[in-house]
Amino acid sequence: MKKLFSLLLLFLAQIVCSQTYTVLDSVQKSPISYATISFGNGNGTFADADGNFRFSKKWYPDIDSLYISALGHKEIVLATNSLPSQILLVQNVSELKEVIITAEKKRRYKTKKLPSEVHNDYFRSWLPTVESEIAVYFPKNSEKPTKIASVYLPVKVESSNRNASKDQPFSTLFKMQFYGNNNGFPGKRLPYEDIIFKITNKDKPNFELNVSEYKVYIPKDGIFISVQVLGYADKDGKLQQTKKYHEVETRKGIVKVSTTFRPLLPFTDKISSFKTFTRRIFYKNRTWQRFDREYSENNNLIKSNNTNYGMGLKLYLYEED
Repeated sequence: MKKLFSLLLLFLAQIVCSQTYTVLDSVQKSPISYATISFGNGNGTFADADGNFRFSKKWYPDIDSLYISALGHKEIVLATNSLPSQILLVQNVSELKEVIITAEKKRRYKTKKLPSEVHNDYFRSWLPTVESEIAVYFPKNSEKPTKIASVYLPVKVESSNRNASKDQPFSTLFKMQFYGNNNGFPGKRLPYEDIIFKITNKDKPNFELNVSEYKVYIPKDGIFISVQVLGYADKDGKLQQTKKYHEVETRKGIVKVSTTFRPLLPFTDKISSFKTFTRRIFYKNRTWQRFDREYSENNNLIKSNNTNYGMGLKLYLYEED
């Protein structure tokens, strides 16, 4: 009974301390799913599928402004002491997503698999936070039209705590996006729909995401496929609106430390080329960096040459008409 009362108090405290805001398209008045809410200091959070997010000055007392953005819309800056309950974003015509209409004929194809690199070593795994997006490059190695049927994502679902149960539940939402090749770096975002998917503690270490319905074809210069954690999902699969950081007291003062989410992403030293890139998505320039020693000489993954995320693919290579 005492435990139930404590949980109720915690729930009520979250409601009192935070307010829900909704991000809408200014013309259609429709929710903008998974809009980016930046704090202006490299930190931030996301709206959920219904455009809702929670914010509280008690959660983030040092944040004076929110920078709210979404693909195809102009960024807006709002003071945190006077946030409206409905936040309207104006469409940016120059950034509106193109629409790819592909009438797929019933053509014969051959299936080709590019295997993923899977392992279960905690110390060779990336710890996902809401701040980072990871992109992996795949060249087009065939003259035939090549469609991505599935993406294989190596994941480590167990906790680092050896005493923790392997069945400890979690449910995490990710977003997948696709980019063109700009001189070896992720370039312009390709006009495919964002893919929102969920990974739980019950999934296999070689998680297969079927993307065939999205009709993603590899351009002649290759493609970058990115994954980005959004946060934990509730029992209904909706993004939980919780704090994404906790405060740690140091000699230099209070420092915000990003919450890490399961599953972890195993990195590998079995790929000779540097094909993995990362960027901090809450910074304004959002510059991509190759995951090598220029990125950091102190990163433990880089020091041990685990510089690539071992993503794999299942491809359909279509016969020409």
